[in-house]
Amino acid sequence: MKKHIKNNVFWVGKVDWELRKFHGDELSTHKGSSYNSYLIREEKTVLIDTVWLPFAKEFVDNLATEIDLNEIDYIIANHGEVDHSGALCELMKHIPDTPIYCTSNAVKSLKGQYHCDWNFKTVKTGDKLDIGSGKELIFVEMAMLHWPDSMATYMTGDNILFSNDAFGQHLATEALYNDRVDQGDLFNESVKYFANILNPFNPMLRRKLDEIIALNLPIEIIATSHGVIWRDNPMQIVEKYVQWAHDYQENQITVIYDTMWNGTKLLAEKIAEGIGQADRDVVVKVYNLAKSDANDLITEVFKSKTVVIGSPTMANNVLHSVAGFMHLMKQLKFKGKKAAAFGCYGWSGESVKLINESMANAGFEVISEGYRNPWNPDADAQEAAVDFGRTVAAM
Repeated sequence: MKKHIKNNVFWVGKVDWELRKFHGDELSTHKGSSYNSYLIREEKTVLIDTVWLPFAKEFVDNLATEIDLNEIDYIIANHGEVDHSGALCELMKHIPDTPIYCTSNAVKSLKGQYHCDWNFKTVKTGDKLDIGSGKELIFVEMAMLHWPDSMATYMTGDNILFSNDAFGQHLATEALYNDRVDQGDLFNESVKYFANILNPFNPMLRRKLDEIIALNLPIEIIATSHGVIWRDNPMQIVEKYVQWAHDYQENQITVIYDTMWNGTKLLAEKIAEGIGQADRDVVVKVYNLAKSDANDLITEVFKSKTVVIGSPTMANNVLHSVAGFMHLMKQLKFKGKKAAAFGCYGWSGESVKLINESMANAGFEVISEGYRNPWNPDADAQEAAVDFGRTVAAM
């Protein structure tokens, strides 16, 4: 169970190979995840975070084989969400008076979830905790990365930033470190994590990243709460976050649609064809919502400069899959991106207008009235869709 990280610091978490959904059913985790807990054994023994509730008893039993639980002097709760704090109830049965260091908002969170009045010690940015051997823990509030109660903990001497949810990813691995996993998997999961969880908080995130950099702390290891520990050039993920937090986009246009009798599907393919004809350098991707993972599509939206949304008209409206996805895009507060709409209809044809309204309401710049076609697209309609794609590429 215990894995050595550096000097007297150890990983004591849980790898969850089977996890496929997170935050209820809101987030897909195709490659599992981990719940990273850390044990520091200096003159004082410190436990940083725990694991998700389903693994609480396993976690405490395993921890008890490594140390006498009564030797734990301090517990650090960087974040109150249940995937980090879930084993606290089981642990505190054994050591009920052990002080728990956390933010004042984390006290509200932990009391609200577990209804226990433990020995809380509230901290704020810059507060320090002496753990002996000339080393200290320095606390840094990280509000909205990604909850109001979040914080990070920096360990002097070993120069480790225990960053909690910041800089993590949902990736199950026994390899533990960033330089020992597939780099494609690592960065794909890192950008997906950012796009689906942290993107709404970009303005606050930018300020917090500036604050972390301004502290000028030597950081040799970033020990996250999910996925790998960054030990090889750990600041590379901080640099990525700075880039991603500034309304990120690549030279990509993504076409996303749902369809009933494949007319809107045919339009999607022809629009993509026109985009590719007009701009040989742009990356064009096409996805059927009904056959794609919504969180993977959000990652593609995050990377895109323009998103083209299609739906046939159904009961004077858009398909519910498209309506739900547009709601998700609004929730994630994308900035600096363009949008266009298309769709087939048989009778009334409101879908394109409704998509335009929804995308504008979600913060996208709507660049066209869109393209709507009655019934199944014939050869002329298909060519018109190609022309529409060329127009989108040029805007």
